[in-house]
Amino acid sequence: MQATAGGNLTFLRDNLLYPKDDAERNVPTDAERNVPALTEAALPDFFKALDPIVGRVPAGSNGLIYTPWIWGERAPVDDRTLRAGLYNLSLHNTRADILRAFLEGIALNTRWLLAPVEKFLERKLESIHIVGGGGQSDVWCQIFADGLNVEIRQVKDPIQANARGAAFIAAAGLGEITFADVPALVKIQRTYAHNGQNRGLYDERFCVFLGIYQQMRGIYRQLNTL
Repeated sequence: MQATAGGNLTFLRDNLLYPKDDAERNVPTDAERNVPALTEAALPDFFKALDPIVGRVPAGSNGLIYTPWIWGERAPVDDRTLRAGLYNLSLHNTRADILRAFLEGIALNTRWLLAPVEKFLERKLESIHIVGGGGQSDVWCQIFADGLNVEIRQVKDPIQANARGAAFIAAAGLGEITFADVPALVKIQRTYAHNGQNRGLYDERFCVFLGIYQQMRGIYRQLNTL
């Protein structure tokens, strides 16, 4: 599995979009203003905020490519010295381009991992179920479908996947169901087919993505090896 996927978006949210840093030192605290403390639950739903912004940016993020190795990488290469990077940034790019580049970069990294997974399975994957926080984003589901060239199935209530999985295991252990029953119990909210018009673009971006790894891995090793 990837060392960090959704963690890139946590970094983006907590350090760039909703930071609490030195820039706020001269701003009265919530307690001083008699305002309830801001909790994560009080923040705008991250993906609901992202989708309309990212959805306005064309595939390819207007030339930007993001490599999501923010905590090194484990698969398909095992290299703790790799780091994240935003490439081809210009004065013409916007915040929306950067946000989409983050989502596309994680999808391209998943595509990199897809080849060894299919080799292990000895078959090509025609569809993938998406769960977790990212599964809440309609735009990201479509980016995954286009970037991986597979059908993406958005599981209903994707954030609850771990709890459901634990419940299925418990039910199977108690003899209430068998593991063969589980696929029929998984509800699919929406299916995303890949957009053929974006196939060539994402194929080209993926080649560049791999090229960045080849060109930069030695530099990252030099910078991050103690």
